[in-house]
Amino acid sequence: MEPRFFDDPSDFLDVAGARLAEEPVLSTVLAGVADRMRSRFADGVPWPDGVPHWFAVVVDEQGEVLGTAMRTAPFGEYPVYLLPMPDEAVETLVDALVERDEIVLGANGALPAAQVFCERMAEAAGKQARITQHTRLFELGDLSEQPGIPGRLRPATVEELDLVGSWYDAFMVDADEQAGREPGVSPHESPAPEELQRRIEGGRVFVWADEHDRAVHLTAASMPSFGVSRIGPVFTPREHRGKGIARRAVYEVSRLLRDSGERVCLFTDQANPTSNKIYEAIGYQRVVDMANLQVE
Repeated sequence: MEPRFFDDPSDFLDVAGARLAEEPVLSTVLAGVADRMRSRFADGVPWPDGVPHWFAVVVDEQGEVLGTAMRTAPFGEYPVYLLPMPDEAVETLVDALVERDEIVLGANGALPAAQVFCERMAEAAGKQARITQHTRLFELGDLSEQPGIPGRLRPATVEELDLVGSWYDAFMVDADEQAGREPGVSPHESPAPEELQRRIEGGRVFVWADEHDRAVHLTAASMPSFGVSRIGPVFTPREHRGKGIARRAVYEVSRLLRDSGERVCLFTDQANPTSNKIYEAIGYQRVVDMANLQVE
């Protein structure tokens, strides 16, 4: 087996695109980041300073792609993100990183690949690996109509950039609180204002406006990659919860994306049974369990 690293997302997609397209829902995060980075580079916008940015494949003797990974996350210890691959392929990737003196203290993605990565890296670093968050990937199946509520879904506007940004930040805090974790444990970071503005201008950020046309909820979605878009974050300020807004908004956004011809997926935190139950009621079906791990 041989690992190959790419700093240019276009080169990576030339090699791994066919593999990612075979299971586009499972590949949604990796393919989406590669697409977004390719667009940024084409526009002359560099990746954030100091943040690693590489993609990797592990190939066999015939050049067949056995697994894919990336290191682009702008938060925490800059964890690696892995899609399913044989244990031997994961170990080959870790050994190559250690050989080039790149000790990675975190991994996210599909199990068991992410866990094998962290355990192998922990062994090399003389540390220990532990799971910090269990997540689950869902895909929309048959969409079920949800109860109507006052108000309407509409795209967010650039004038609401500050409000939307504050809700992204609050979502990260609430995600930990609702799952019973200390704030800041979830390995996520809100997008920079310029990135969030691009998402708003691209029509991928929605708010629920109440009967007085006040924005009271946020549901966003990624740009599609290989025909698949991903919903998230989903956030309702505390004072507007308990009214069915999130359920209705996610239903409406899911319907819009599906009707435009996209396959739709989302991630949930397994420690939050309420959100898992709501998404399954809307029509989302389980695809695969994933995890976030740290080496410490």
